[in-house]
Formats: sequence, C-alpha cells, structure tokens
Amino acid sequence: MFNKKISVTLIVLLFFASSVFEVFAEEIVVYSARSKSLTRIPFSKFQFQTGINIKLVEGNIDELLEKLKKEGKTSPADVLITVDAGSLWSATQDGLFQPINSDTLTKNIPPHLRDPGNHWFGLSKRARTIVYSKLKVRASELSTYEDLADQKWANKLCLRTSQKVYNQSLVAMMITKHGIEGTEEIIKGWVQNLAEPPYKKDTDVITALKEKKCAVGIVNHYYLGKMLKADPKMPVGLFWPNQGENEGGVFVDISGAGVLKNAKNKELAIKFLNWLSSEKAQSLFADSNLEYPVNQNVKPNSLVQAWGDFEQYTENLGQSGENRREAIELMKRAKYQ
Repeated sequence: MFNKKISVTLIVLLFFASSVFEVFAEEIVVYSARSKSLTRIPFSKFQFQTGINIKLVEGNIDELLEKLKKEGKTSPADVLITVDAGSLWSATQDGLFQPINSDTLTKNIPPHLRDPGNHWFGLSKRARTIVYSKLKVRASELSTYEDLADQKWANKLCLRTSQKVYNQSLVAMMITKHGIEGTEEIIKGWVQNLAEPPYKKDTDVITALKEKKCAVGIVNHYYLGKMLKADPKMPVGLFWPNQGENEGGVFVDISGAGVLKNAKNKELAIKFLNWLSSEKAQSLFADSNLEYPVNQNVKPNSLVQAWGDFEQYTENLGQSGENRREAIELMKRAKYQ
C-alpha cells in the first residue's frame, strides 16, 4: 500500500514536471538585424512573462534575407526583425512573410506604419530630421528638407553617405512627393552645398556640427539624443522640418517585423509581435534607444518629449521600398556618394 502511494505520487509529480517543461520548452527563432543591446531587455521581459524562449540569430539585413532565401522551407526562423521599412517591403516582395490577422497589432499600430496586407508591422519610429549648429544657425532660418538645396546653404551642409539605408529611404519617400526629376534636382542641390564629403555615420555629422565644420545636417533623432545625454551642453539643436501646410511633415522610418512564411511556430510568433506592440514593451524600446513608440498610448522618453510634437509624413512606408532602386540610381546621377 505504501509503495502504491509512492508510485501514484511520483506519477503526479512527473506529470506536473513535464507540463512545466513543455511550457518553458516553447521556443521561437528570431532573425534580427537590430543590435542585441537594443533588443536584450524587451526580449528578456517577454521570455520571463510568457515562458517562451527566444533563439536569436543576428546579422545585417542583406545577410539575413539571403539566408532565408537559401533555407527556404527548411528555415527554422519564425520572425524577421529589421531596422527599415524598405527592407520589410523587400522581404514581402520576395515572398518571405505571411499575412497575419491580429486585432492587437491593428489596434496598436497606425495604418501607415504597417503593411496594407498585414505582412509586416512597425515596432518603433525614428525621425530622420534636421539638426543644426547653434553657434552658426538660428532655428528660424530653417524650414524644409528641400530648402537645404538652396544656395544660401552653400558650404554649410553635412550629410551621411548615400550608401546608408536611412538616406535611401528618405530620398525614396521624397520621390513619392516630388517625382524622380524633382527629387533629383533637390539632391543635386544638397551635393552642391556640402561643406565636407559625406560621413559614414550620423554621429559623425553631429560631431561636425559640434566642431563648426558645417551648419546644418540630417540625422535620425535618437543619435542626437544619445550624444546630448552624454554632453547636455553640446551646441547642436534639433529642428522639425516641413511643418507648414502641404509640406508633408517629418519623414519617419521604422524598425519592424513580420512572421515568416515558413514559420514553424506561427501562433507563438504572433503572440511575440502582439507583445512587442504592447504599452510595456513600447516603453522599453522608447527608453533603450530613445525611439518613438508606434503605440500612441505610450509617451517617448522625457529627453525626446522635450523636443515637442511634430507633424509626420503619413504616406505608407512601403513606398520607401517601392522607390528604393530609383532613389539609389538618382543619388548616383546626382553624385551623392
């Protein structure tokens, strides 16, 4: 009798142990082009709250897209995360994503920040905006991206290289507004006004402004935020361009993600994206990299809030992918290196 009770107890314990193991054995594979330092905290919180493990595979977006194409149906990946809407569009065109239906994502993410066919979804926003040397320029002298092509900015403009996807996306979206010929004239004006050859990084542009090598530039807002956190007295300011009527607003790109076509764990992957769009996760993104939340119920970091509200360009970001090739060719013709 005693042995029988022990046997029953062991069976019950083994049942519960196996159930717990199954819960924590759930896993999704995430291919990510985002820096691990930016995803570590949100991903760890998700794992802790849900018991779902994240197997992370990192690389630049071109490497990851090529990897997915080669793996095909044998790919272990469930989710792809990247840092630009154009890359998400390309992945959709290559048939790598599957459409998903999620009331949570539809509710949390505005239409222009997600694919109309629900293949990809924005998770954080980065404003590509104008920055200026407070020692050389007054904010009242600034107005639009287009105005930086005016001769009054000759030998005063600094830019990051055209090889970077952030500038390719900005120019691609300008094509939606001005057409190819109109945009090309603007880019030629930028090139003529350069004070220095294009830099490799946005932080190099900001440093050049700090050192008075130029007066004005274009960067993603969070690079300035991080440098101001380190040096609050740095004489570089941020300006929101294109705020007048019919001027279009500030260009805002995204980091985002989609569920892959060959995902083995589709429901877990959707649960992951739902969580990343939640108020808790959005707050983590906002604080870790000073990006703007896509969830409109979440406020940005206090440093970013201090820059005030702005009107943003609201054409669907998929157009940055559609126009990417034309933008690259256009910049080559304009001799924008």
